[in-house]
Amino acid sequence: MNTIKTGLLLGILTGLLMLIGGYFGGKQGVVIAFIFAAVMNFASYWFSDKIVLKMYQASEVSERDYPELYSIVRNLALRAGLPMPKVYVIPSESPNAFATGRDENHAVVAVTDSIMRILNRDELEGVIAHELTHIKDRDILISSVAATLAGAVVMLANMAKWSAIFGFGGRDEEDRGGGIGLIVMAILAPIAAMIIQMAISRSREYLADEGGAHISGKPFGLASALEKLSRASQAIPMDANPSTAHMFIVNPLSARSLANLFSTHPPIEERIARLRKMAGRSQS
Repeated sequence: MNTIKTGLLLGILTGLLMLIGGYFGGKQGVVIAFIFAAVMNFASYWFSDKIVLKMYQASEVSERDYPELYSIVRNLALRAGLPMPKVYVIPSESPNAFATGRDENHAVVAVTDSIMRILNRDELEGVIAHELTHIKDRDILISSVAATLAGAVVMLANMAKWSAIFGFGGRDEEDRGGGIGLIVMAILAPIAAMIIQMAISRSREYLADEGGAHISGKPFGLASALEKLSRASQAIPMDANPSTAHMFIVNPLSARSLANLFSTHPPIEERIARLRKMAGRSQS
């Protein structure tokens, strides 16, 4: 169901792009904005692992450095049918984890050093399995496509805003409301694009929870981990860049009310309830 929802949301985002492009500059405006957004997001996707790992001062570790962590990643990757990803550790007192890399053969699983101090083995396996599901389902690619489309919408909206300020309307200006119509479109379109992006991210988180529970075989472990990580994140919020917040297993900005309002993550309570329900079905 969440997979279908993701496809529908990407379709809506594409439709929004076509709508604002047609309103403002016709096909030519859509093509130009889409090309610029695609180039920016392609570069971000291709180098995303290096950028985000450097941003959080993550260091690659070996089995000798972290034998239990490395063993968990290797065993779960084998169970998931994935190549062994690289393992990185982030120095941070806020426990969290994310996956990155452009495909299965260039994947990275990164955890903060503090996560291993508060989670037991079952919980840590649930977290790692969640991140491996993101890799298996190519969620990084899906996020990049959504960012490309949303970026194009924002660029066209900015073009519309400046056009309205300087008195240039879109096509069929009188029929479409002229400068007022452009201003309304410039305000509402980016908001709509952001909401759709958040909805896509939330759908992928539900799928990664479900996949992680299946791979690890321990839905209760993942549910318990989410509960602990959520409390710890609220007590010790990470100094994270909002543009990368969607990558983490729990929202690193959750202690900030504004970030909570525009969270890319589903409510922790709902995620935990789904996992416990899944565990109940497997035991019946």
